[in-house]
This record gives sequence, C-alpha cells and structure tokens, in this order.
Amino acid sequence: MRICWFNDNRLGVVKGDTVFDVSKVLEKLPKPTYPASRHGDTLIANLAALRGDLEAAATGTGIPAASVKFLSPVAAPTKIIGTPTNYHDHIAEAAKQSDVFTYKRPSSNIDDQGLFLKANSSLIGAGEPVRLRFPDRRSDHEMELGVIIGKKASNIRLEDALSCVAGYAIALDMVVRGSQDRSMRKSIDTYAVLGPWMVTADEVPNPSVLGFSLAVNGVTKQKSNTKDMIMTIERQIQFASEYYTLLPGDIIMTGTPSGVSQVKPGDVMHCEIDTIAAMDVRITADE
Repeated sequence: MRICWFNDNRLGVVKGDTVFDVSKVLEKLPKPTYPASRHGDTLIANLAALRGDLEAAATGTGIPAASVKFLSPVAAPTKIIGTPTNYHDHIAEAAKQSDVFTYKRPSSNIDDQGLFLKANSSLIGAGEPVRLRFPDRRSDHEMELGVIIGKKASNIRLEDALSCVAGYAIALDMVVRGSQDRSMRKSIDTYAVLGPWMVTADEVPNPSVLGFSLAVNGVTKQKSNTKDMIMTIERQIQFASEYYTLLPGDIIMTGTPSGVSQVKPGDVMHCEIDTIAAMDVRITADE
C-alpha cells in the first residue's frame, strides 16, 4: 500500500497514477492525548489496525497524482535520524573535496561517529520546494532511502530490526556546507524531504537491494544501490535503538553515495528508487 498526505492535509492512498482521498478513516484514530510525542505519529502507530479501512475507502473517483501537492508521508515524527558516510564512494568523494566537506569528522567509521539528528521542523514533502537559506553558501543534495519506524522499540535485536519498519520512502538529506556541526547544517527549514508517499514494508521484501538515482535538471548526479551500504539497514535500526527509544513515524535517512553536488534556485531534482517511487523536488531561494 502507498500512503500519502496531500494538499490541505488530506490523507490519501495511491494506486497507479491516482490518489484516493481516504481522510474519513482518520475519524477512527484514537483521540489525541497529552503529551502526544510519547506515542509517536498517531496514524503510523495505528496503521495495522486501520489497513482494512484504508483499502475499503480507496475506491470511487480519485485524483490524478500529477495534480496534487504531496506533503511528507509522515506527519509527526518524534525524530529524524541520519546515518553519515554510509557508502565507501562517498567517503572517498568527501576526502577529495576537503575544502567543501569542511566539518572535521572524528573517523570515517560510523560506529565511531555515531548517528545524528535532524530537526523535525526541517521536514517537507515532495510537493514543497527546498528553500536555500544561505544563498552565499553551497547547499548540496544527498539522496537516500528513508526508513519509517512502525512501532515503539528500544534495544532491538538485529534479527528483529526489519519487523519494526512501517514502510519506506525517498529521502533527501539536504545540507549547507560549513564548519558547524552537521546536525545544525542539515536542520535548516525544508532541508529534510520525504516522499512522495510511504510504501508499506510488505511491498518491499528486500530493502537492501534497491537501485536508486538522482538527477539535477536531467543530468544524473547520484546512482547507486542500497546493497552498497557500509552499515546495513538492520544495523542502523539496532544502533539507533541502543541510544533512543524508536517510536512510530520516526525516520531514518540511511546514507548517501557519491555524486553529491550543489543545487541552486531554479534547479529540479528528479529522484527514483526501485519499487518505491519517483519524485521531482524544486529548489528555490528562501522567502
């Protein structure tokens, strides 16, 4: 199943090139309690129980997908987790461009560096533009597989890690270059893109063998496969859960390969991941 949020915070199910408005199913969600953040994203937390209702509601006359504005398929994550330098070719790329990748990493080993966090306020969907906050500095794209956690979990065993996944989406971990800590430079408003929808985990039996690519204005910049990750998806989930309690809707951006390059206002990034989706994301100047 492909689940999205679109237009004016409408809930949708995507079938082919059509979006079906299933917002009426939201009436079956538990009423919000305070503090809501302790429970994670309410829809993701109740997704299994609502799946039949979502399927039943996704009928009738739909809306062409090309005509809707896709928002982030996760409305309220408690955290966005990033995995640094998770492809060997990107490590080599960063070493060659030390004048650009100026943040001093303690090691290229992910276990030594640890994971990092992006601010939730940076999250947008495919239908929203990335706005360049600092026009005098270089901002780069970093395309990744996004993993969406489906249930509360802590200190997960490696063999149980994928059972905690609700689904997958295309992720863009945008970054402005500079000497500040990466969490600061990657948490700018609009610098976390997720979309265009979430594909539920049952439709992606092997997320560790997915080809993906990113092109800017029709020119391919990044092309790789998740099989080339240094730290596997399972280990990333386990590693994160050693430090944080993972909650429904939490997002892990699983790392980017080589080909990272600068984007400027007017550019269009075209992203594709096998079996997941394709999406176009615009770059604009900050308003």
